[in-house]
Amino acid sequence: MPNLNATNERIKRAYFLYLKEANRASEASVDTAAAAIARFEDYTRHRDFKRFHIAQASGFKASLVEHVSERSGRQLSKATIYQTLTACRAFFRWLAGQPGYRSKFSYSDADYFNLTEKEARIATASLERPVPTLEQVRHVLSVMPTATAIERRNRAVVAFALLTGARDDAIASARIGHVDFVEARFRQDAREVRTKASKSFDTWFFAVGEDVVRIVSDWIDESRTAHLMGGDDPLFPASKVALDPATRHFAVVGLDRTGWSNAGPIRKIFREAFAKAGLPYFNPHSFRKTLVQFGERLCGGPEAMKAWSQNLGHEHVATTFSSYGRVPSHRQGEIIRGLGKQKEEAASLVSEFAAFLRSRGGSGGGGVSLSGSSEGR
Repeated sequence: MPNLNATNERIKRAYFLYLKEANRASEASVDTAAAAIARFEDYTRHRDFKRFHIAQASGFKASLVEHVSERSGRQLSKATIYQTLTACRAFFRWLAGQPGYRSKFSYSDADYFNLTEKEARIATASLERPVPTLEQVRHVLSVMPTATAIERRNRAVVAFALLTGARDDAIASARIGHVDFVEARFRQDAREVRTKASKSFDTWFFAVGEDVVRIVSDWIDESRTAHLMGGDDPLFPASKVALDPATRHFAVVGLDRTGWSNAGPIRKIFREAFAKAGLPYFNPHSFRKTLVQFGERLCGGPEAMKAWSQNLGHEHVATTFSSYGRVPSHRQGEIIRGLGKQKEEAASLVSEFAAFLRSRGGSGGGGVSLSGSSEGR
């Protein structure tokens, strides 16, 4: 493997600092950019960025299309290729304005990382993905075991995700004191809760049923009384691992007083819970889409839908509809067929009414017209 290029490493460090501090990018976004640039460097064998040429961008694109993943044995998806090239394009556009690089290549040279319009449309196409129904989630909760504290915690995790629609990383970092049952509210304080874009907001419990509320409240009561947890302790403590004297192997022996550092354990809980229920796996984020579809049926007007949207942490209701509010294909067909049926029924009623008027000697007999108005009004 070629040695790292020290000059490249220094300018990359400056770019990552720019992304984080000036562009306000998250750690995940910075990591994505770093991985894309590293992949490009592997292709060029760590050639100095000052020697960048448009032929490198074109060749890199071709290599991504032909690349076969060692793990899956399949070619990279269009979405992965698009994400990688977009990150590289952004980096070299920034690089073209830095001292020592301005004279080496131009801003427009970075555009050679672009895919064709057709390929970009394929890569960014929004495909419908299955969303769990409320009935499916309730079934999962009903079959989850509750014999141990770990099992009761796991069931409360799933219930809390449905009750609040919170993202998995927010759930992983929540504390007991953030949940208020008097106000039926989860306070997502970005100073302590890992929210998206570090945004603070309140989420009132969604109307998904008192049984779901009870699962969460029972867990918090148990945390306070049986496990002596306080408001500053994690809402869902991590599992405590220790050496089992009987088996002399490390095993889960109870609950720790620390929380999860990431959302990985929550996704594992979901995967095992849905498998036990005999259902396909739905990740924690899919519950947000479940709640949006539920809200579309429940909310009776724009103000209610706006409140529902804000409850998910969206500043604009358009975000809720565009990102989460896609009408499922089967429901789309039902609506369209229903509209056609309504039109046919309306036409049939008009025909019947016209026949009735003719039987009465025309519309002049009673002063009634087909528009429904009366001459005497």
